[in-house]
Amino acid sequence: MSADAMSAPLPPPPAYRLSQRMSRMKTSAVREILKIAERPDILSFAGGLPAPELFPKDAIAQAFAETFASDADGRSALQYSTTEGFAPLREWIAGHLSRKGTNVHADQVLITSGSQQGLDLAGKVLLDPGDLVVVEDPSYLAALQTFGGYEVEFATVRSDDAGMDTDDLAALLKKRVPKLLYVIPNFQNPKGTTLSLERRKALVRLAQEHRFIILEDDPYGELRFKGVHLPSLASLDDQGVVLSLSTFSKTLAPGLRLGWVTGPKALLKPLTIAKQATDLHTATLAQRATARLLETFDYTGHIQALMPIYAQRATAMLSALEAHMPQGTKWTRPDGGMFLWVELPQGLDAATLLPRAVEQKVAFVPGAPFFANDQKPQFMRLNYSNRPPELIVEGMKRLGSVISDAL
Repeated sequence: MSADAMSAPLPPPPAYRLSQRMSRMKTSAVREILKIAERPDILSFAGGLPAPELFPKDAIAQAFAETFASDADGRSALQYSTTEGFAPLREWIAGHLSRKGTNVHADQVLITSGSQQGLDLAGKVLLDPGDLVVVEDPSYLAALQTFGGYEVEFATVRSDDAGMDTDDLAALLKKRVPKLLYVIPNFQNPKGTTLSLERRKALVRLAQEHRFIILEDDPYGELRFKGVHLPSLASLDDQGVVLSLSTFSKTLAPGLRLGWVTGPKALLKPLTIAKQATDLHTATLAQRATARLLETFDYTGHIQALMPIYAQRATAMLSALEAHMPQGTKWTRPDGGMFLWVELPQGLDAATLLPRAVEQKVAFVPGAPFFANDQKPQFMRLNYSNRPPELIVEGMKRLGSVISDAL
């Protein structure tokens, strides 16, 4: 080959032909903002991040060490495993849920790689292109991202301080019945609101009457610091219309990537088959170490220790909003979880404000991506669990100044 040929420019790469579904899958607004918020000088209230200083790090480290020490040099913990998950961990989850009022057997538990995988598996198993999925307005943006990838149509239902408006849902059902309804009943993401007991009963009744599946996503239910725990949707269901998701990410540590799906056995089987085709099984080592941890770790006591701290941080944010937000700003008042939802004064756009906020070294998530259909620009989501009170107050002071300057 001549020198000229070797130095000739390479032809351009081929035009990649992606699947049609990729055109419906949007980049996560939270993930993109977190790239900015990782800067150490930014006070970020953007991510759904539990407080890292409250992770039971020493207990988790000991559980991993004991897993290796008690397991023939750790060979089983490093080996392939069953798709359903490590049996002792499934048994612990079933027992824990049953003690909280949801009667679940271990063979109704599928271990997942975080509850996010549960969302994807439910979409893969239940949804075809053109199917209708009902969500709250607004709803969890990663769920919208996941279901959108399966080429569904969304119908939205109003929500208020008592959660999804079941009267609005009943009116919708007279026109069209969905394949799936997605709801976060406890401390909803993004609003922080909780579905009332009356509406829980109504929602399950409507699903039973119209024969659609409820996907109950409950990553925050353990994190109640005010009021009383309400029964899960699954505990109110005696006809197999509820599929439930949860996770250890918000109570132990998100880095474990351990979640679970529970529901009717007739649905667990196809979900298991779908998971086999996705990742074979969730990480064996994390499952075994977590099961080992839960043998002796006071899980309930750990959560009870978290709650006064999260309550203090929520109170600090609410007080700081009162002190520093301009007139016309509104926000929710959660009884638990990690988030609250802010409505800006009329005429303001949260996405437009974000670059100005970053200049003042504070970050949040604009609310528009949380709406499935008609996006509303005047909202933002704030996370209070990840910062101590003094930094929350400083962050709200900066944010209030940015909002006031934009009026």
